[in-house]
Amino acid sequence: MNNWKRTFTIIWSGQFFSMLSSAIVGFAVVFWLSMETGSPKVLAYSMLAVLMPFIVLGLFTGVFVDRWDRRRTMIIADSFVALCSAVLAILFFMGRIEMWEIYLLLALRSAGSAFHTPAMQASVPLLAPESELMRVAGINQMIQSVSNIAGPALGAVFVAFFDMGYIMLFDVVGAAIACTSLMFVTIPNPEKKENVAPHIWREIKEGIGHMFGEKGLSYLLACVIIVTFFMVPIGALFPLMTINYFGGSEFQMGLVEVCWGSGMLIGGAIVSLRFMKTVNKIYIINITTILMGLAFWACGLLPASAFIVFVVITTIGGVVSSIYWGTFVVILQTRIDPAALGRVFSIYDSISLLPTIPGLLATGFIAEKIGLLNAFIVAGIATLIVGILAFFAKPIMQLGKVMKKKGEPDTEE
Repeated sequence: MNNWKRTFTIIWSGQFFSMLSSAIVGFAVVFWLSMETGSPKVLAYSMLAVLMPFIVLGLFTGVFVDRWDRRRTMIIADSFVALCSAVLAILFFMGRIEMWEIYLLLALRSAGSAFHTPAMQASVPLLAPESELMRVAGINQMIQSVSNIAGPALGAVFVAFFDMGYIMLFDVVGAAIACTSLMFVTIPNPEKKENVAPHIWREIKEGIGHMFGEKGLSYLLACVIIVTFFMVPIGALFPLMTINYFGGSEFQMGLVEVCWGSGMLIGGAIVSLRFMKTVNKIYIINITTILMGLAFWACGLLPASAFIVFVVITTIGGVVSSIYWGTFVVILQTRIDPAALGRVFSIYDSISLLPTIPGLLATGFIAEKIGLLNAFIVAGIATLIVGILAFFAKPIMQLGKVMKKKGEPDTEE
């Protein structure tokens, strides 16, 4: 780990271009679908296409991530995503793209990410000292945030001036840069048990055992899953809130995404600060859960003339969510055996996203029958309650004390 900063600099430089190009393509597809259809169902179905591979494959991908060489896994996964984007580009160039083809290729791109994401997250504790994991998580959030800031802006501009085929090719270039950077680093793999034959179901059970073997961690996971259940469908409603309720344009829809990304950038910078290593991480999780709930609730109370206030609240929500997710990832990385982290992250993705499917399928019904404002209010109140109750859950609070007592000694710069 003596050269961990150099290693991360090389990895992050490649991942930045990959994340940025994926963000541009992702938002460009959303803009294109919004302009072509204006349908909340189409937006919800496209998000389902992205989420389903994580849900279906999540139980299994971690098993292979923990077995295989993690660097090679990331390179192959990035290459597969690039191939899917290239196929989409060809279809757009041919002018014969259909909705089912978009859904299918979005799902295939996501399948590649279902291998890449847990492989990357599981590699971090093997590359950086434990005392630096909050710092690493903060910088990682900042890189994602820059992509979220530039992605919507560039996506909107590219949709206006370029054919979608050319836009899809950006993802191919980004993936190529990411794969090239990974070839210049060494990522260690955790030690494997000797004389133990591979067995998928046994390894899945082991991963689940690592997740729920500690009472405090299992309670915390339950809270995070509930919050995710409300956050993901609400995320699908943000563009509709801007366009349908506030009467905004594609530019204003992009502005909301940019402000969310700016908030995440600020949140990532906060997480990376040195003093954050000494703060009780459970307090951070609970407080940010409460703040997210208040932000959603406030959005649901706004009049149609308060778009600027909506933008401000969105920015605050980005700050809070960045701190929330960055801290949660560090908790998993410090409490779980590195040899099981691939399974834990992929299984968590699967379990946490599964309950969001009914909400996404009902997005059209929510927007038309329940109302956009009521959807934000319900999500906000539910998230707020989870954050408050977590303070009264002794196993969760005890987990924070255990982590605090363990301490994290400073390392040399």
